[in-house]
Amino acid sequence: MLTRLSIRDFAVVTEAELEFGVGLTVISGETGAGKSLLVDALGFLCGARADAGSVRHGAQRAELAAEFALVDAPAASKWLREAELDDVDNAGQASCQLRRTLRADGGSKAWINGRPATVTQLAELTCLLVEIHGQHEQQALLARATQTSLLDAHANHATLCDMTREAAVDWRRLRDEREALLARGDVGERQAWLQHQLQELQAEALEPDALAELDRDHRRHAHAASLIEACDLALQQLAGDDAITSRLQQLRGALRSEASHEPRLSEVDAMLDSAAIQVDEALSMLERIRDDLDIDPGAMLELERRLVRVQDLARKHRLPPDQLADHRDALASELESLADAGDRLLELEQTIKAAHLQWVDAARALTASRRRAGDALGAGVSTLIATLGMEGGHFEVALEPITDPATPDTNGAERAEFLVSANAGQPPRPLRKVASGGELSRISLAIEVAMQGSDPVPTMVFDEVDAGIGGAVAAAVGARLRALGEGRQVLCVTHQPQVAAAGHAQYRVRKASREGITQSSVERLDENGRIAEIARMLGGAKVTAEAEAAARRLLEH
Repeated sequence: MLTRLSIRDFAVVTEAELEFGVGLTVISGETGAGKSLLVDALGFLCGARADAGSVRHGAQRAELAAEFALVDAPAASKWLREAELDDVDNAGQASCQLRRTLRADGGSKAWINGRPATVTQLAELTCLLVEIHGQHEQQALLARATQTSLLDAHANHATLCDMTREAAVDWRRLRDEREALLARGDVGERQAWLQHQLQELQAEALEPDALAELDRDHRRHAHAASLIEACDLALQQLAGDDAITSRLQQLRGALRSEASHEPRLSEVDAMLDSAAIQVDEALSMLERIRDDLDIDPGAMLELERRLVRVQDLARKHRLPPDQLADHRDALASELESLADAGDRLLELEQTIKAAHLQWVDAARALTASRRRAGDALGAGVSTLIATLGMEGGHFEVALEPITDPATPDTNGAERAEFLVSANAGQPPRPLRKVASGGELSRISLAIEVAMQGSDPVPTMVFDEVDAGIGGAVAAAVGARLRALGEGRQVLCVTHQPQVAAAGHAQYRVRKASREGITQSSVERLDENGRIAEIARMLGGAKVTAEAEAAARRLLEH
């Protein structure tokens, strides 16, 4: 539910702060005062495009913000958690804060719960929070995908939808596996090729540790002569009568004889003792290394052959040497999978047919349920639009088959299309082709009332749903809006007093000129304010006692 809407420097609105509650909230004002700007602002927060002309003249940027309580929006709460953008308010309840700015140069930014977000994310989230019924291009209701989703929600057959979707996904997975096998061409040729490649790769030790050892052995044999010379020289310096170890022992003896006069010499002696131990260990290791060294031309040639072979394999397979082992294992896995490829293809043919039959059964059940729900929805909406100034009007739900029924579709075997005839004797036409904006808004209202409880979106916004009507029809529209507001939050921009009187709360938009600049302001009305505003809507600029009395009667009823 929308709890707050904040607008700053948007169009002719300098600053406005609106708080909303449950039920029906109406927004009224004189023609041209900017009532629909509030809907435009909410639409901009919902991801709609806006150009730099929407920034108030003289301002650097427009800024809009909205807060939502998510108690009645579990789908939005789930979306926020999955996107890691969830938040809670001071009372520990899940909430959502949206903010968007539009610069005078046309750039815009968006935030969800204080974190930067894309316009796409904003649109995905807000379609779970708000549904705007206004001009044609702003209405999700005109999209056939939305109409199908609404019909499914009204039918309350989520299980059938899941079964159909899962059957289609199963069929596609099996089909893709079969196509992948067929794309390999002649399996026998592929097997022979794989076997040849594997024989070459398996002839060498290609694991990273083996390659590292090969490199070390090659470098050791390549530098064997210099290594032997360095080791012999070091051994000569470390061993013998004049070697380092002998000199260390002499030094220690000399220092120990004087240690009684200077205690710190004992610490030096301990350090020299440790050094002597380290030198002895180094000498032992050096002797072992020297024993391992040998100039062996045959071994050197074998190591070079192995290195050349590894480099040739790397060039052939266009891979670094350290990736050859993984490539070898992948080829081995493919060869193993091809061992029974023929049997698998035969098995897939049967499995795919079974999966298609399973989808057909699920889709048929879904179609039957949609047809029943469509008939009920059509009858309900037809009855409602007759009370909304469209006597003789007719509404029906058509189910149009998908273009390729042989290919299982996750959404079933058809798409819903809402058809409307606004006047008696006229053939029904797709809702998206209905010309009158006022009729379209009233039809949308009738659909929402007929589907009350089915549409999961918690906030409905109607922009001048009462355009082109008056009197009893306007009263009927107001009654329907109020009834819709009993089960969810409804916002409605109106210029009809009968609709305004039906609201649980009311805002008035005023336009005034300050220092030669036109500005709009928004005010929440108390009971006396509502009487005065509805009286103005009844009687025009000059409010009479009779108009005030009529306004009171409208509010009482």
